[in-house]
Amino acid sequence: MTESATFRSDVTVELIKHSASDTDVLWAARVSTAGEQSLEEAGKDPERSKGLINFLMRDRHGSPFEHNSMTFFVSAPIFAFREFHRHRVGWSYNEESGRYRELQPVFYVPGEGRPLVQRGRPGKYEFVAGSPEQHTVVSKVLEETYAQSYAAYQEMLEAGVAREVARAALPVGLFSSMYATCNARSLMHFLGLRTQHEQARVPTFPQREIAMIGERMEEEWARLMPLTHAAFNANGRVAP
Repeated sequence: MTESATFRSDVTVELIKHSASDTDVLWAARVSTAGEQSLEEAGKDPERSKGLINFLMRDRHGSPFEHNSMTFFVSAPIFAFREFHRHRVGWSYNEESGRYRELQPVFYVPGEGRPLVQRGRPGKYEFVAGSPEQHTVVSKVLEETYAQSYAAYQEMLEAGVAREVARAALPVGLFSSMYATCNARSLMHFLGLRTQHEQARVPTFPQREIAMIGERMEEEWARLMPLTHAAFNANGRVAP
C-alpha cells in the first residue's frame, strides 16, 4: 500500500446534535386532550409523565415518539451500512462519497471476542467463538486481501482512472462514515431488530457489527430520554 493501513475491530458512534427529551413525547401526546400547552407544563408531574409514556408505549400510540430528533456520526464497515440503510422510515442518511474523495485504507478485522463459526441451518443457528487458529486465519487472510485491493485502487488512481471507477476494487470491509438522523420511534424499531436484549419480547439475531452500532446509539438515547427508554424495555422492546 502507498499508505499504511489501519485495521479496526470496533465502530464509532457519536451523538452530534439532538432535540430529544421525554417532555417532547408528553407535549405531543397531551395536545389531543389538553390542547396547546408549553413544554414546561407537559412535564411538570413526574409520576404522571412516567405513567403516560408507559401507556403510550404499551398501547402502541406511536406518533408522540416522533416529535424529536437525533443526529449521529457513524464510522463502520460498509457491510454494516448496507444493513443499516434498509431502515428507511424515519431515517435520513448522508454518507461519504467514493466518487468525490479518495477513500482511506481503514479496514475491519474481527476482534478476538467476535464469534466466527455458524452452527445449524438457516433460521435455526447459532454463532460460536471459533478456535485461535481460525482467528489467526481470518486476520491474516483479511489483511492480505485488503492490502491487495487497496494497492489495486491506488494503481488505478495513479493511472488517472476516475475515483468512481477505481473504488470498484475495494471490499465491503472498508470503513465508511455517515450522518444518520432519526426520531425515537424509528430508533426503537432499529434497536428492536438490530440488538439483542434480555427484555426483548421478540427474539432477534442481528449481525454483531450492526449490533455494536445499535448498542452505542442506545446508550446516547437512554441518556436523553430515560423514561421513554425504560418504557421501551418494560414493554418488550417493540417499537410503538
